[in-house]
Amino acid sequence: MTEGNEWTRRETLKAAVAAGGAAALSACLDRGAEPVPTGAEDLSSLPARQHAWNDRVRTDEYGNHLLPRHQILLYLTLPDSDPPDAEARRTVESALRTLDRAYERSHEGLLYSLAYSPRYFDRFGDGLPESVDLPEPRALSPFETPTLDRQDALCHLASDRADVVLEAEEALRGERSTANGVEVAATLTEAFDVADRRTGFVGAGMPAERQTDLKGIPDSGPVPEASPLFMGFKAGFRQNQATEDHITIRTGPFAGGTTKHVANLRMRLADWYEEQSFDERVAEMFSPVHAERGLVEGVGENLADDSGITPEIIDGVREHAREYARVGHAQKAARANRTDDGTVRTLRRHFESTDDGEANLHFPSLQRRLSTFEAVREAMNGTELTEIPTIRQRANNGILEYVFAKRRGNWLVPPRSLRALPTPAGEAPGLD
Repeated sequence: MTEGNEWTRRETLKAAVAAGGAAALSACLDRGAEPVPTGAEDLSSLPARQHAWNDRVRTDEYGNHLLPRHQILLYLTLPDSDPPDAEARRTVESALRTLDRAYERSHEGLLYSLAYSPRYFDRFGDGLPESVDLPEPRALSPFETPTLDRQDALCHLASDRADVVLEAEEALRGERSTANGVEVAATLTEAFDVADRRTGFVGAGMPAERQTDLKGIPDSGPVPEASPLFMGFKAGFRQNQATEDHITIRTGPFAGGTTKHVANLRMRLADWYEEQSFDERVAEMFSPVHAERGLVEGVGENLADDSGITPEIIDGVREHAREYARVGHAQKAARANRTDDGTVRTLRRHFESTDDGEANLHFPSLQRRLSTFEAVREAMNGTELTEIPTIRQRANNGILEYVFAKRRGNWLVPPRSLRALPTPAGEAPGLD
C-alpha cells in the first residue's frame, strides 16, 4: 500500500467509529482489509469471565497488555420498569451468541462485555447479595458535578479493527442481517433501547492524529506521536495493574464476575502543555522524584512494565508536597490502590475519545468491590494535602487541574453464564 493510500485509510478509520452507522461501516469495509477471524463453534470453550481479556490481546515487549485500538460503549435501557421476562432473556443471549460465533474472541476479532447497573437490579425488588458491592454512582470529589449514568446496561465493544466494532454494533442494533458471515439470530434492540453511544480509541499515534481542531488541545498540536494517550505518557504498566484473578468476585451467585466503574473525563490541556515544562508534567503525572531523577524519557517507554511508584514515593507524598510544591497523580492514587503486601487492587482499561468534538477520556476501572475504586478516587483527590500552602484542591495536585468528571456509572459485569438479564439472586430463568 502506498504512503498516500495508507494516510487515506487512517483518515477514514479515524472518523468512522466516532460517526457510526451503515455509511461509516461501508467506508471501512471498502478499504480492503484482511478477513476477520471467526468465532468459536463450541461456545463452552469461551472464558467463563466476561472480563477475561488479558490473554486475548497484544502485549508489548515488556509484557504490558495493549488494549484494542477501537472501542464503543452502548448505554442501554429496558422499555419499562418491570423485571425482564424469559423471552427477553433468550433474545439477549441469542444476540450475544451471534457475536461469539461471528468473531474470534481477541483483539483481531472482538472483545466485549455486557454489564448491569444498580438501578437495573432494583426493578426486581430484592437486593444484591452481600458478595456484590455495587452502590449507586455518585460524585467522588467535592469539586465535581458529574451526570450519573443509571441506564440499565452497558455493552462494551472493543477490537483493533474499526470495521469489527462497527459491524458488531450494527448487528446488535438490527441494522445488518449478518455479522462476519454469520446470520444474526436476534438483536439487543429487541430487548433494549439504546440510550447513548460513546466511542474511543487508544494506541501510539492515535491521539496525535486526532488532536487537530479538538477542544481541549492547544492549536500547537503538542501531543507526541508516540503517545497512546492525550496527556503524552504511557499508562497501564503491567506491574501497576491488578490481575484478572484479583478483581474477580470469589463467592456468591455472581462469583466469576467483577464490578466496573466507568468515568468520562473532559480534558483541558492548554496549561498542561503550554505552561508546564516536561519535568513539571512528569512530576504531576508520576511524582516529583521521577522528575528530579530523570526517570521518565519521552512518553515513558523506558519505564518498561512498572511506573516506578515505590513504597518510599507513596509514603513520602506529604514530604514531597512541602519540598517540591507539588505532588504526583500516580503516587497519590497508589496510596489506596495497593494492599499492605503491595498487591494492586484495580485494573484500569481507559481509552481516549473525541466525542462532542472535545478531548476526553473514558475510564473503565475493574475491581472486586466498587468501594475499592471510590477509595482510590478519594486518594487521588488529595484533599488532605491542601493543608500545605502550595497544594490547592486542583493546582499542583497531580492532574486534577486538567481533567473534569462529566459522567460516572457503576456496573456489575456478571460471569458469561449470567450475562443475559440476570436476577439479583444470580439466576437467568428461561435459559437452557
